[in-house]
Amino acid sequence: MADMTDDIRDALEKQIADLKTEMAGIRKSVASRVNDAEDTFVEVKDRAKDAAHHMRHKAHAAADTIRDNPGTSATVLSATVILGFLAGLVVAGMREPGSHHRR
Repeated sequence: MADMTDDIRDALEKQIADLKTEMAGIRKSVASRVNDAEDTFVEVKDRAKDAAHHMRHKAHAAADTIRDNPGTSATVLSATVILGFLAGLVVAGMREPGSHHRR
């Protein structure tokens, strides 16, 4: 009976040792992934900050251009609205006559 108890104890100790080894590997893997995620977050944050700075600079440049050239800006905006309206008419005209949606 003592031999069987010793065998069971040895088997359990081996399983515990194997589990400890596996847990150490998992901890190492998780730590590596956390470090990778932190690095990626810092990189994305820096890129977003650079993009925001760039967009702010471009917005100021556009505002300055509009302020310096109000007539040209009004013409460009009017032309954009007209082209959008015409594009809407073309798309609406391309619809088949029987495809009107009713609610």
